[in-house]
Order: sequence, then structure tokens, then C-alpha cells
Amino acid sequence: MTRISTHVLDTARGTPARDMSVHLERHLDSGGWRVIASARTDQNGRCEQLIPEGEVISPGIYRLAFDTAGYHTRQNEHGLYPIVLVTFSVRDGETHFHIPLLLSPHGYTTYRGS
Repeated sequence: MTRISTHVLDTARGTPARDMSVHLERHLDSGGWRVIASARTDQNGRCEQLIPEGEVISPGIYRLAFDTAGYHTRQNEHGLYPIVLVTFSVRDGETHFHIPLLLSPHGYTTYRGS
């Protein structure tokens, strides 16, 4: 099963980043991007599966777009980065990606999880 998931943690608060909008997009040969899926993080800050049923993930360049401005606004704070884009490559034969985001109002980091 092919899977792309994410987990967003608010490191300033020490809690999951609940109800954050996340988009999975694929880079097109024309240079643009196509939205494959949109979701919101759950109570644990997770989107368990961002690939819609029936969608095939082929080798290429993908990105996760996190609406951090909306999240920070709901927390009554101003963040430096309104949108965090995490771009990654899918190679032939790769089927599982877990991409966590550690977020604070003035910084973020990410890595390939398991």
C-alpha cells in the first residue's frame, strides 16, 4: 500500500497542531503543481493518509503545503512563515512516506519519519 502521512507538533506549546490544513501536491512537467489531496490534521496533529483511494503515486516531485498562518491565527499569535512547503522526491519502488513537521511561530523543521 502506498502511503503519505504527516504529523505536526507545535513545539512552542508542546502539543499536536490540531485542525491545520494540509495539501499534497505533485509537480507537473509544465512547471506547475496539481493538488492531489487536501486534509486537516486530527486531534493528534496527524493526517494518516493523504493519498486518495484510487490515486497512483508515481515517481516524481511532491510537496506538502501546510497552512501555518491559519493555525497561528487560531492560537492568537503571529507566525513568521504563513505557509510551510516541504518538497520531496518519490523514486521508483518507494511506497511509504511519513513527513513530520515540528513548528513554532518563528521556525520549523522536518525530516523523513518512519
